[in-house]
Amino acid sequence: MRNIPLHWQIAAAILLAVTAGVIGGPDAGIGSLHFTAVYAFLGTMFLNALKMLIVPLVMSSIISGMAGVGGDKLEKLGGKTLLFYASSSLVAILIGLAVVNVIAPGSGDNQALAATISSNDPELSDTLSKVEGRGASDIVQVFVRMVPTNVVNAAANSEMLGLIFFSLLFGFFLARSKSEHAKTLTHFWQGVMDIMTEITMWVMRFAPIGVFGLVAKTVAITGFAAFKPMLLFFFTALLALLIHAFVALPLVLKYVAGVSPKKHYAAMTPALLTAFSTASSSATLPLTLKSIQEESGVSKQVSGFVLPLGATVNMDGTALYECVAAMFIAQVYGLELGFVQQFTIVMIALLTSIGVAGIPAASLVAISVILGAIGLPLEGIGLLLVTDRILDMIRTAVNVFSDSCAAVVIARSEGEDTLIASK
Repeated sequence: MRNIPLHWQIAAAILLAVTAGVIGGPDAGIGSLHFTAVYAFLGTMFLNALKMLIVPLVMSSIISGMAGVGGDKLEKLGGKTLLFYASSSLVAILIGLAVVNVIAPGSGDNQALAATISSNDPELSDTLSKVEGRGASDIVQVFVRMVPTNVVNAAANSEMLGLIFFSLLFGFFLARSKSEHAKTLTHFWQGVMDIMTEITMWVMRFAPIGVFGLVAKTVAITGFAAFKPMLLFFFTALLALLIHAFVALPLVLKYVAGVSPKKHYAAMTPALLTAFSTASSSATLPLTLKSIQEESGVSKQVSGFVLPLGATVNMDGTALYECVAAMFIAQVYGLELGFVQQFTIVMIALLTSIGVAGIPAASLVAISVILGAIGLPLEGIGLLLVTDRILDMIRTAVNVFSDSCAAVVIARSEGEDTLIASK
């Protein structure tokens, strides 16, 4: 197995997981032992191992990256990063808006879908309990939490925006410090990052097993039969995500960064497959950093600054999905949206893709904000629950790929000669 590249191992694990989930279903097992419980155990252990790495890896990568970049370059690097993230998210949303308007998955006969929503559905009731009463004020509170009162508490509760803010400050002043002890701290954080990278490589040896558990459980429980009424919406969202990932972002790589999209895809394949399996940009961050540094050749200074920030605030796939989902629900309820309403959806999707990162049921909260803004009932979210898990996996992979593109583009703009540069 060690001679087989990791991305092929993960791909094989996904295929086996789909097969096992379809054949076994939710009730398969031996005696009282259900296979879904075994799948859940394998997946949870792998996810826990990845999440264990996040806090020390994020802190060490940002602090060591900042110390290496130097305080004088922070404004320039930060400006480029935020500009890329805002621009790529806006492009993603506009692609989603164009595709959903052309295909109109909620129009025509599909309007009967609105009648299938039952307020007595326990899954819908549970989801609505998470999003009811939420609005723009919740997004503001996320930004308030960006400045933590207790950084240790922020780390313990995985409040990544607060942790990133503290790490940026620490790294900035570490780079500017004239203290003789500052070099010791710089070496310390670089050492932490090196060790965390080694641990990441060890954890990733178990990735095929963990990925198998995560995907098999999802397929076994969700199945594919329930997709039929929602197939047109599913393929609309999927098409928009694929256009962004395989057309828009590669064009940026080729013509803005001057790198080979094909080589970059190859470099990022293990991270993308892991993102698809875990449906978590943060959990995938250790492997994203490893791939972008070792395979794409981006420096630790740039990747250590750009990627942790992107894993928290750059959500191209999520923003695109929010737009498509809101437009779909409007079409199902027979609401014709004019330019102003669609512009409202675009702007809210852009803001909420950043602002709801720390809120449970993040994308559904964002969609509930959009629905409230255009006057649609929250019960429309019930339509999305059937396909949400699979689309969540896909849009997470798009989020991670966008982060990696940002790292490459910014590295090239800083004059770095990456391993995937076009010759």
